[in-house]
Amino acid sequence: MGGKRLLNFCSNDYLGLANDERVRAAFVLGAETWGVGSGASHLVSGHTAAHHALEEALAEFTGRPRCLLYSSGYAANLGTVAALLGKTDHVFEDRLNHASLLDGGLLSGAHFRRFKHRDYDDLDAKLTKYGGTDTRKLVISDGTFSMDGTVCDVAALATVARKHGAWLMIDEAHSFGVLGREGRGLIDPQQHSAADVQIQIGTLGKAFGTHGGFVTGSDNLIETLIQQSRTYIYTTALPAAVAVATLASLQIVRSEEWRREKLRALVQRFRNGAQQLALELQDSATPIQPVIVGDEQRALDVSARLEEHGLLVTAIRPPTVPKGTARLRVTFTALHSEADVDRLLAALESCTRNL
Repeated sequence: MGGKRLLNFCSNDYLGLANDERVRAAFVLGAETWGVGSGASHLVSGHTAAHHALEEALAEFTGRPRCLLYSSGYAANLGTVAALLGKTDHVFEDRLNHASLLDGGLLSGAHFRRFKHRDYDDLDAKLTKYGGTDTRKLVISDGTFSMDGTVCDVAALATVARKHGAWLMIDEAHSFGVLGREGRGLIDPQQHSAADVQIQIGTLGKAFGTHGGFVTGSDNLIETLIQQSRTYIYTTALPAAVAVATLASLQIVRSEEWRREKLRALVQRFRNGAQQLALELQDSATPIQPVIVGDEQRALDVSARLEEHGLLVTAIRPPTVPKGTARLRVTFTALHSEADVDRLLAALESCTRNL
């Protein structure tokens, strides 16, 4: 960065697969087979056997009947909500949902309401007051919240949604690969079927190390999205080479448990050290470990000082996070070492001592 080599602590490449030699080799093979671009949208001529194979593999991985690929997670969220809701419908979102989820709810034209962060009694009250009985209702939550590292309670959300006859949509962008059995995320198909969580969203550009997004759910859901989701219909499909590479990374995600075990160990090492330094952390057991600074300028100052120490840690400020909670968003990957964690802790101690 600017000619200086930095150690990256703000990547979402949680399992370290973005530069894995096996994933790279699969991408090259895919490019040699299919070329480097899909050439058209899925519905025109951009959909290949490679795309289809990845959709089937992701459906099996999540325990859902069908899967639909999108060009990004953002497109998946916007296109799904807009395809399912109209002006007479209602959408209820966790206050700290990702921007793509909030934008999807707002752009759908449905009656839009937020509930308090991870407060499912507040959700229940809002559904009771505003949900009505003769309109479609959609409850939306992040699985792992990207700026906090905290996670939703899938069972509690499903219970409240079921009580009010609402659909439930959960974005597992930061959960897939990191949490759950074989990296399946928070929604274990053995516990939560498509009848409990009707819509599951994922991205490929984080733990999978490639690019794109996807939706899994029932056959009816996927058919509806194919016919109604504008961000699917009117955009060029992912390159088939990306689908081939993702099939390779999916196999690694499922089989190499040591990556998740190492992440957990690194996170615990960091949290123990941060506690000794009296740093303010969130209640997170995920690779997302934000250090709360509070003041925006202080967060920028500490980030700049860490850069002087050779560390890349981005300062996150309002409106991305609530006012007064500016933070350093520290994230870990399976490629970090214990020495890297200790180096970060030493630098944080130095850079925050006078703040």
